[in-house]
Amino acid sequence: MMMKLLSGDSPRSKMLSAVLLLILFGLMFAPFLFPGTRSLDTAARICIFIVLVASYDLLLGYTGVVSFAHTMFFGIGAYGTALALVNMGASYSAIVLGTVCGALVAGAFAFVIALFSLRVKAIFFAMMTLAVASAFLVLISQLSGITGGEDGLSYRIPREMTPAFKLIKEKVLGVRLNGKLITYYVVFFSSLCLFLVLLRMVNSPFGRVLQAIRENAFRAEAIGYKVVRYRSVATILSAVMAALAGSLMAIWLRYTGPATTLSMDIMVDILLMVVIGGMGSMYGAVIGAVLFLLTQSYLQDLLGILQESLGSLPVVSDVVSPERWLLWLGILFICSIYWFPKGVVGRLRGT
Repeated sequence: MMMKLLSGDSPRSKMLSAVLLLILFGLMFAPFLFPGTRSLDTAARICIFIVLVASYDLLLGYTGVVSFAHTMFFGIGAYGTALALVNMGASYSAIVLGTVCGALVAGAFAFVIALFSLRVKAIFFAMMTLAVASAFLVLISQLSGITGGEDGLSYRIPREMTPAFKLIKEKVLGVRLNGKLITYYVVFFSSLCLFLVLLRMVNSPFGRVLQAIRENAFRAEAIGYKVVRYRSVATILSAVMAALAGSLMAIWLRYTGPATTLSMDIMVDILLMVVIGGMGSMYGAVIGAVLFLLTQSYLQDLLGILQESLGSLPVVSDVVSPERWLLWLGILFICSIYWFPKGVVGRLRGT
């Protein structure tokens, strides 16, 4: 049963299996194990970014296509849901319609980009996607009457998904069973289902062809596979999954703006997560998203504790200042590349 769920792609390492199970149960019971608004928000973001990073790895790690437009598809999904909720009100039909429309629009954009760009060399395709993503970001910022511009959009979601809704008055294990908890589990189970779909996809015959194209596109073309067609389909599927992740982000935040979905900083973060976890492995998306987002969320706190404990050492205390957390994040990334050249998953699998 478990192998069917994992699509025949077992972790192939006892240590990796243990880590993945720990992450699964940690996210499943996060509201009860790590109570608090901040920890719950971190857990929800991890769930969403696992899908986002896995969808990008479908393109980069499995197909060998470098794209800088992934945040554009993420933003299309988020804005699709946001605009539906703004114009139709806080209803489930608005969420469904916005999510479906966002995914379809993202797929259509991906198809157009693939149609005009995938026949060129890899570097030119990457530059093309960067230009399109930058133009889309400017467009969203300029259409303030529709998208809210730089300020973004704030909106309401159904009351049953807000903290104001109480399932029961009493706390369970110190946690209030309210609409925020419901929203978290909507995000968690939706992300889990999307991840399993991606896992099934890369372990299907279609996924095997993508890997063959990544290894040697000329040979794949020679034995009869239409390389451009397969790359185009992979680009579209990747974009649709990213858009669905964007819809989950829109529902969770109840706010959508350029900084939360379309920023190039997010694109860089996605690349870092893929590399840290390990390219060409869906499990790498899980490990990379968890490690990166936990570090991003709590590194400043850790540095603050270190600074307090090392207060008697002026120079050292200044070096570990919480204000320098980005410097330390960069150092940690460099160290991870040095010690884990094939990503954490590659090291745990012994490859």
